[in-house]
Amino acid sequence: MAIQVFSEIGKLQTVLLHRPGKELENLTPSILNRLLFDDIPYLKIALEEHNAFAEILRNEGVEVLYLTDLVVETLKAQPEIIGRFIDRFISDAKIQSKTVQMKLKEYLEQQELETMINSMIAGIRKNAFIINKVSMMDFLQDEYPFYTDPMPNILFQRDPFASIGTGISLHQMSTHARQRETIFPEYIFKYHPRFQDEPVPMFYQPHDPYALEGGDILVLNAETLAIGISKRTDPRAIERMAKRLFNANQGFKTILALNIPKSRAFMHLDTVFTQVDHDKFTVHRGILETLTIFEITYSQEGLNIKKVRATLQELLEQYLKRPITLIHCGGDDIVNSEREQWNDGANTLAIAPGKVVVYSRNHETNALLKQAGLTVLEMPSSELSRGRGGPRCMSMPLKREIIKENNE
Repeated sequence: MAIQVFSEIGKLQTVLLHRPGKELENLTPSILNRLLFDDIPYLKIALEEHNAFAEILRNEGVEVLYLTDLVVETLKAQPEIIGRFIDRFISDAKIQSKTVQMKLKEYLEQQELETMINSMIAGIRKNAFIINKVSMMDFLQDEYPFYTDPMPNILFQRDPFASIGTGISLHQMSTHARQRETIFPEYIFKYHPRFQDEPVPMFYQPHDPYALEGGDILVLNAETLAIGISKRTDPRAIERMAKRLFNANQGFKTILALNIPKSRAFMHLDTVFTQVDHDKFTVHRGILETLTIFEITYSQEGLNIKKVRATLQELLEQYLKRPITLIHCGGDDIVNSEREQWNDGANTLAIAPGKVVVYSRNHETNALLKQAGLTVLEMPSSELSRGRGGPRCMSMPLKREIIKENNE
């Protein structure tokens, strides 16, 4: 199987990352809000931190794949799709000027494939080429420094798609700034030689009408998903994806939809809740009192949805069939809790049961994880954390070992 993810904690075998590049240096204060960033990471240090992250994973026996490498390999393997790929990128960039569209296609077609992909991600500045202005739309292009925006959020490979069972959900991103990101995994899974022997099932598509993002999707076990109803994921998207998933014979029987607060700090479910062991989860204490949970199952009549009158811990114990410990991000001190949740203390990446990668800066949460008996692998995070995403956000597992359930 090219995709195999039936848990959050099975030993990680293959993971997809994106190494940060010039897209971070194309961030400026005037466009930070437009591009969903709060600050400008220093690329040199961000690269060092990301390389350290990848090295931690490799040292644990994980195959690390990079997004840009896979896209280049895809286009080299099937060069007849390059023109279509470029057209799709230009279309999704929502460029209004026909003159710019034509010049941009010409500009990209003249580049080597690796340079072209890096240009698309970095953002194409106005000084890349000159256009002859023939319309008002051409002149209006001068009012913004880029023909196509940088894509700094592509650092967070968790969101454009999600590995579920032996398939993926390929997402309709909730903001214009991120919608182009799904082009890359779509072409990879359709055309890359690695995924050609057996077509990858897709449970959601970018042309579906409602927003869905991967940071809201947790695969709790081979029968149960948790999906956040968040600032970035629409409940109607969850219902649409649920129907396809339940009909795909993947073995999933229940989706727990968790309605979390709609705020910048809690943009996805995995910023407040992740699994770290068979019986342990990190959670931000701020969501527990206000959390509304829906249980979604399936029958011949269609989806069955009911509001659940139980706590998160009680539900987890019911579906995972074992006592559950919730480890509070930052502990019970409100200052430590809010600070470390903002710095993704709850956004852990489990690479095996009881073994997690975390940001080193969240020392209160990390100490609690160690006290709970977990192996904690700390990575540097002074610059990467400025993007508001942690180790889980930056990684998309493609293969995990199937874990043997032990409920004793």
